[in-house]
This record gives sequence, structure tokens and C-alpha cells, in this order.
Amino acid sequence: MNELLNKRRLYWTLQIGGWMLYAIFQIVFSVLASTTQTIRPQRVVFLLFEALLCLLITQGFRYVIMEWKWMSLNLVRIVPRVVFGVFLLAIVLIFLRMPVSIALGRFNPGVDLLPETIISGVITYSLIFFLWSVMYFVYNYFESYNKSLKLEASIKEIELSNLKSQLNPHFIFNALNSIRALVDENPPKSKQAINQLSNILRNSLVTEKRGLTSFDDELKVVKDYLGLESIRFEERLQTEFDIDPESSSFLVPPLMIQTLIENGIKHGISKLTEGGIIQLKTKVTDDHLKIHIRNSGKFIFNGNRSKTGGGGLGLENTRQRLRLIYGDEASFRILTENDNFVLTEVIIPHLY
Repeated sequence: MNELLNKRRLYWTLQIGGWMLYAIFQIVFSVLASTTQTIRPQRVVFLLFEALLCLLITQGFRYVIMEWKWMSLNLVRIVPRVVFGVFLLAIVLIFLRMPVSIALGRFNPGVDLLPETIISGVITYSLIFFLWSVMYFVYNYFESYNKSLKLEASIKEIELSNLKSQLNPHFIFNALNSIRALVDENPPKSKQAINQLSNILRNSLVTEKRGLTSFDDELKVVKDYLGLESIRFEERLQTEFDIDPESSSFLVPPLMIQTLIENGIKHGISKLTEGGIIQLKTKVTDDHLKIHIRNSGKFIFNGNRSKTGGGGLGLENTRQRLRLIYGDEASFRILTENDNFVLTEVIIPHLY
């Protein structure tokens, strides 16, 4: 939220300050161009009104850019739209200036309505608005680039956390021990377990190459992970899935759901003598994917750290990734339900 407010504050500072400098430049230029080195008050008022009109017009143009999502287009598609847009803005400004000029007694129909005067004005203001557009797009490009760098850094951070959690010797030792016990008792199941471990290892190693992954791919990783854990916990771990078919069209941060489920098992179910249950439920409403993860246990808040029975792995990283990727459109929360279950809720928008 603070980042959004700072962005808006910077935009309005540049917008107002830029057009104010434009008005001052016009006034200074008029003084220097005058033979008497003076300027009439009506001219000053007119130039200030012109700067105000430019501010309002470019603000409307910015709304069009955002509403029609021009920032997501490639350069070949953006340029003709901007050129046509600034041409229209120039024409609008030419005709909006006339009432102000008339009110200040500066309007001269014999000069101001000449075709060459109007054409010259349209060309001049088109160049000014085009310059504004270039600066606006360049600013947003660098902001987007900076945001992508932060996302990449966050992905690397969460990858390291997952590798530390999933691939540490303790995890692999438990998985291999569980598989070894199945080799003689249930060879087909041991083969399946080896495949599940292989899938998790492969997915973890390629995570850094992907910013987002499909929900279906993430679900496969979750099921492989739970399959391995069910070998270790046996009847102490139960799983339930209630997946909305429309979830398949969504993209999610890689290993996000798996990390939250691992958090519930490691710090919730594993600490219960009788074990417990992990439930994964998704629902698509209003073009948003709602993900609910429930696990047996209790949510504990200790100082600045959120815990689900003793420790919270990846919760802060999850918040940071959601904020970087989706901004204020995503939400994350974790709480206790009926003193027996911990609910972790993630809501993300659809990315087109």
C-alpha cells in the first residue's frame, strides 16, 4: 500500500511540476521574444490556463492508456496508437484554448482560425504530447523492469528456502528410507514413490527459470509431495482435494501451494500424535482464484513470526511474492478454525 501511495505521489509531483515548468518556460520565452521585454497579464493567465488544460488532457490520456492496457502491448502496436492519440489531443487542446482566449480578449479570428495557424498549432502540440508520452512510457518501462528484478530476486529467495527445506539431507534421508522399505513389500508402490521424488527434484531445479507456472503443474507437484509424505506418515496423514475445474486457467507462483502445504504438515500434523488431515480446496469467483489449505493443528502468533504449530516456513516469502506479482489484487491470510484446523487462504487474480 505504501509503495502504491509513493508511486502516485511521484506521478503527481512530476505531472504538476512538469506542466508548471512548461508554463514558466512559455512565460520566460514570451518576455524574451517581446521587443519591450515585458508581458501582458492576460498572456500570463492564458499560458497558465494552457498548462492546466495540458495537465487535464494528459491525465485523460493516461486513463486511456491504463484502461486499454497499452503498457502490455509491444512497440509495433503502441507507436501508431500513441501517434494517433497525441494528434487527437493536440486538436482538442487547440479548440479548448479558444474559449479561454476569447474570455481574455486575446482571440483574433482573422489569425487564430487560419488553416495554417491551426495546422501549425496541431503539429506543435502533437510534438509536446508525444514527448510527454515518451517520458511516461519510459518511466513505466523502467519501473516494470525494476519490479521484474525484485520478482526474480524473490523467486531465487523462495527457491533457496524450498531447496533447503525439501532437498536437505533429512528430507532425502526420510524419503529414501520410506522407499527402501517398500522395495521388498510393495515394488510397484516403491517405483511410484521414486517417480514422485524425481518429479519434486526436477521441479525444484527448474523453478528459477519460471516466473509463474500453471495451476495444474503446481497441483501435480503437490500430489507428488503428499504421496511421498503419506509413505512416511502412513495412516497419520489424510488428504482431501476439492478443485474447481476453472482453476486450470490460472497461473500461480511455482511451489507456492506446495510450500504452504509443507508448512502445515511440518509444523501442524507432524506434531500431533494421532496425525491429521490436509485439505486443498479451490474456487473461482469474479475472475479470482481462491485457494484454501486446511491442516490439523493450531495457528500461533509469536511476536513478528506467524506459526502453525511451531514454525512458519515460507509465509513471509509468500506474502512478498504475491505483493510483487499481483500488487494489491492478491490477498493472503492464515488463521485457526474451531481450535482444530489452521486455514491458509490465498486469493489471486487472473493474469491475461
